[in-house]
Amino acid sequence: MVNRQGLRAAGVVPVAAAMTGLLAGVLSGCSSAGGAASSSDAAAAAARAGAADTLAADPLTAVRNAADITGRTGSVQDTTTLQTSSPTKKVTLHGTGAYDYSSRLGRLEVTVPPGGSTTGKLVEVVSPGIVYMQNSGAKVPAGKWVEVNVQQLADGNLVSSGATDPASAANALRGVLTAKLVGSSTVDGTVLKQYQGTLDLAKASAATGGGAGAGLALGAKTFTVKQVPYQVWLDSHGRIHRVTETFTFSQVAGSSAAKDQVEVVSNSVFSGFGLPVKVSLPGSKDIYGAQSSK
Repeated sequence: MVNRQGLRAAGVVPVAAAMTGLLAGVLSGCSSAGGAASSSDAAAAAARAGAADTLAADPLTAVRNAADITGRTGSVQDTTTLQTSSPTKKVTLHGTGAYDYSSRLGRLEVTVPPGGSTTGKLVEVVSPGIVYMQNSGAKVPAGKWVEVNVQQLADGNLVSSGATDPASAANALRGVLTAKLVGSSTVDGTVLKQYQGTLDLAKASAATGGGAGAGLALGAKTFTVKQVPYQVWLDSHGRIHRVTETFTFSQVAGSSAAKDQVEVVSNSVFSGFGLPVKVSLPGSKDIYGAQSSK
């Protein structure tokens, strides 16, 4: 989990300006736990997922449609990498996750690297507007969760917990400004077309709406590069197989100087379209209250 001091200890400046006092640790990446389906169901579910959708010929339309098409598959498994580069340090974080579009819940697990004020595994359950965090290295009782309103995080939790959750990574593409088809490749027998361009998180927020849109709106205000570079790989149905987005923020409030900028490259690889995912919210008795932190 993350606070200003922990991020500085990791060599990364926090984008979260209003974290709760319970959060401790370093900027971390995400790993996952969501329930995978049995292998006997996997092929059939993957074949059915998104079968009615087709990749648009126009690159701009194809990218803008990607979030909706991917959502119609029902769920995704997600492998993530978050690479953060500040003027003094680079940190690369890895993990996996799963997201259920029906319940709008995702579960991520994060291994916090050494060198920060906390270490260990970070488990994160994401829902529209609320994120629940559990860190074995933080000063929180074992088995308890910290509940954080996304409005408390200056970046809307796009990177401050060390990962961009699958839904947010996809929803950001709703704000695409430019799109260019740059090539194609075959990955595990699937032909993928690669697009690149820039996107606007404020436009993505308006197109997404709700709690999920609120997080994108906060990122739009926080990040110093407003036209966010992206690359995305789509299959013949228009589903996202991989998306890379590059966010930039300043370690000195209001500064646009190059020496003060921190770049975060978020990379997500989607698979297992339509496979069952079991994610549940923590029970109220398992939420660690702020008043208990002293």
